[in-house]
Amino acid sequence: MRRNILITGASAGLGAEMARQFAAKGRNLVLTARREDRLKTLQDELIAAHPGIKVVPVSLLRRMI
Repeated sequence: MRRNILITGASAGLGAEMARQFAAKGRNLVLTARREDRLKTLQDELIAAHPGIKVVPVSLLRRMI
């Protein structure tokens, strides 16, 4: 069973929902998207709901510039 999951486009829509579903199963997440503020908000939400997981947000826009 994989413990670490990478999700692209995680700041909204299907990506954010996939993050919620995997977090509920206790998976550690690396979340990528362009909107850093939304990634941070999602990170805070997931850690509050599932304290045992690790969530690492990565803003792709900042990395590309």
